[in-house]
Amino acid sequence: MVDQLTPVLTKRWTADRSWAREVYERQDGYQALRKALAAHPDQLIQLVKDSGLRGRGGAGFPTGMKWGFIPQGDGKPHYLVINADEGEPGTCKDIPLMMADPHSLVEGCIITSYAIRANFCAIYVRGEALHCIRRMQHAVREAYEAGYLGTDILGSGFDLDIVIHAGAGAYICGEETALLDSLEGRRGQPRLKPPFPATAGLYAAPTVVNNVETIASVPDIVLGGSEWFRAMGTERSPGPKIYSLSGHVERPGQYEAPLGTTLRQLLELAGGMKDGIPLKFWTPGGSSTPLFTAEHLDVPLDFEGAAQAGSMLGTTAVMIFNETVSVPWAVMKWTEFYKHESCGKCTPCREGCYWLLQILQRMVAGEGTEADIETMLDICDNILGRSFCALGDGATSPITSGIKYFRQEFLDLCKAQPAVQRPEQLGDLVGAKA
Repeated sequence: MVDQLTPVLTKRWTADRSWAREVYERQDGYQALRKALAAHPDQLIQLVKDSGLRGRGGAGFPTGMKWGFIPQGDGKPHYLVINADEGEPGTCKDIPLMMADPHSLVEGCIITSYAIRANFCAIYVRGEALHCIRRMQHAVREAYEAGYLGTDILGSGFDLDIVIHAGAGAYICGEETALLDSLEGRRGQPRLKPPFPATAGLYAAPTVVNNVETIASVPDIVLGGSEWFRAMGTERSPGPKIYSLSGHVERPGQYEAPLGTTLRQLLELAGGMKDGIPLKFWTPGGSSTPLFTAEHLDVPLDFEGAAQAGSMLGTTAVMIFNETVSVPWAVMKWTEFYKHESCGKCTPCREGCYWLLQILQRMVAGEGTEADIETMLDICDNILGRSFCALGDGATSPITSGIKYFRQEFLDLCKAQPAVQRPEQLGDLVGAKA
């Protein structure tokens, strides 16, 4: 399998000074922009629709369709907002992309803004990623100096300004409407939808919100064409994808592979399980996606395959755990994160996460009861689909799936077992990065 992979998104990552504009330009950089500016904006929207590109931020919504929702001729300014607030536990693909190849995102932003007739773009980067913020600011300055940004870009008559905005470290701002509120200077909390950002987004104007990896894919689609892009991946989930492998693998890191690749194939690329200890459970797309077990090694990791197997592709943050890890302990650590990061706007999430954590902490301490398992499932049922945004839904996923596949481990904690010790091999799950 290794010999068959040709990198697309990561092709420049290993180059010396890959982040510099001159290096980017030597490898087809900003050629897609010239090609795009010679086309009609509607042609670009149709090209992205034909390519089948789907959002890489977790939901997998068709990108071209999202662009097409923007009303034209409405007399309002249009905005492009890039969601680079990478806060999902285990997710670590966007920051490496921006660090190694920031100009691919900048070029994608210019092409996208031209397609949706936007003259302002904001890239919302997680505040803790200071080096990434500086790298993106430098890339934007280089683009201005070369005439790729500003007024009358490359003599096309198209104007665009890009601003790098540093968030304040709130996980909730990864939700697109909470991100927009934060950009406007308010507390980051999700908005009631409808209206959707496509008609009433940033400053109540039509706005497209896309993930970093999604927009960084656009220049390659413009250069290669929709059929070339569809030659990778699967029919309904085409294109390449960056998979973030962390946890108990020999070589954790970022692995680019076509959508539909299985964990068995990814483990082959990553050198297998660390120290040869067998796989116990794993997440296909971060901590907010239902757990998988060793029985799911051959599930195609695309949007359809993960869903059919009972989980979600999410951000392809593949966290891998061997047999030394206690499932209830891992679930408890994730729940600590969600309880801490809940914005508190809605009752199901605010109260539900609090009580779920209380129960899990009691169980892991060996003081649980069998009734606690049903109580947790009942609380999860009252959160799922009833919270204001997807944070509440994500908080229930590790609990319900953990009980589904490893109920006996939870039952064992209800039989006056000694407290489960924290596995030293893994470290802090919440802070785990590849």
